[in-house]
Amino acid sequence: MRNFDDSTLWRISAYERMRAETGDSGFARLGPGTVLPTTLHAELNQLEQQHRGSDVLEVVAACMRHQESALLLLRHDGLVWPLTLFPRQGVYHLPRPILASLVEGTRDLEVLGVQPPGLRPPEHHDRERVAPRDTYLPLPPLLWALALLAPRAALLEPLAGPMGFRVTAGFEADAAARAGALGAALQRLRGDSATVAQIARWPGMDPERATRLLNGLYLQGGLMVLGQRTARPESGRGSLLDRWRSGL
Repeated sequence: MRNFDDSTLWRISAYERMRAETGDSGFARLGPGTVLPTTLHAELNQLEQQHRGSDVLEVVAACMRHQESALLLLRHDGLVWPLTLFPRQGVYHLPRPILASLVEGTRDLEVLGVQPPGLRPPEHHDRERVAPRDTYLPLPPLLWALALLAPRAALLEPLAGPMGFRVTAGFEADAAARAGALGAALQRLRGDSATVAQIARWPGMDPERATRLLNGLYLQGGLMVLGQRTARPESGRGSLLDRWRSGL
């Protein structure tokens, strides 16, 4: 059974064999009574019923909405990546870096399962199950990478419909979103609201780029949704959690 301290990742075949032989993923480090929070569990069940439970963006978005930590078992490049999200702390944990691998291709990227986190966040007062500090990485670059590179380029469910969007005040975008046409569109959304169709017609943009930009902003709490849904005012730069709430 792997430990979170182990830098070696499971191959899909080994993971599936473990599941078949024991019924366990091989990653759990908690007691059998440990479960995901009720509200997050209910939303994940709903995604499963809608056949979207393997969609990485939808599952990550659910964790960000509820601000709940979770262990996501991802299929990518023939391996199982145990990604632990800590939305409230704005960090994530992986035994090996994944961003460069995502850039090389994400065709097989999907969620195999979601479990309660086997690790505690950094700086937790109880040091048991806290990984070395340098193995916790900032969430924003990962969220942008997933939004820009995920296999399916479709608007997240809360963004679908006849709505306008703009960037929340004080939001600082990751470097990946500040370059080229995406950067120009993001800057334009700081002063003007626009629909996804309008953004898609801006120079250098198209429907897919507009969709990925909005998804990335939403995941980080940098998006104000106007029209059918009323955005809360932004009070300042604040934390990742505060910025996310301002986009509701």
